[in-house]
Amino acid sequence: MSKRKLLLIEDDPHISRFLKLELEHSGYEIILAVTGDQALDLLEAEEPDLIILDVMLPVIDGFSILRFIREEVSEELPVIMLTARGEVNDRVKGLKGGADDYVVKPFHIEELLARIEALLRRQKKPRKLNYNALEMDVDKRELLISGKSVDLSKTEFDLLRVLLENKGIVMSKNKLLEIVWGVEDWGNPNVVEVYVNYLRKKLGKHGNLIHTVRGVGYVIK
Repeated sequence: MSKRKLLLIEDDPHISRFLKLELEHSGYEIILAVTGDQALDLLEAEEPDLIILDVMLPVIDGFSILRFIREEVSEELPVIMLTARGEVNDRVKGLKGGADDYVVKPFHIEELLARIEALLRRQKKPRKLNYNALEMDVDKRELLISGKSVDLSKTEFDLLRVLLENKGIVMSKNKLLEIVWGVEDWGNPNVVEVYVNYLRKKLGKHGNLIHTVRGVGYVIK
């Protein structure tokens, strides 16, 4: 079985050396970039399975690289931001910008390894999700209902994907906010209710597959 390939984007030589040794010892193949422009070149050439991304980098900063990844490379490629910038506004910027996780330095290597493993496990979920008359191709971001294409916005698609991936499991509004919108709490989770209503309308007679669990959240069953 081939090793999973990680792209480590980190300009601090001590941290990059430590991480490279630990990650290789854990069975990963590590590709190292020390500047933002080098990272962009390696992204295309190496096709990594996961990216560990610092924010404060020479030439191109980490937030700009993250935006490029999400707009030009992949919406699904796992990205962990690993940075000394731990302010709430930086965390929110990273998560809303498309990062799957945000880890602040100093960090425990055991925790970072666990987070990497969790994201790579999530990648193994089936890329085609079927339930009742719904057929979702996650990679192509297409939804078919009884064989007919249905147009969904990015947020609608991501919300339905999470519900389908967890069908039979009640997903709380706050958990959906965290996964779909990248924030843990907006103080007003009604945005989830609004998008569930949008989805139900788009699904037509199959909208009743999305059940409301009063006071908790939503489930597809």
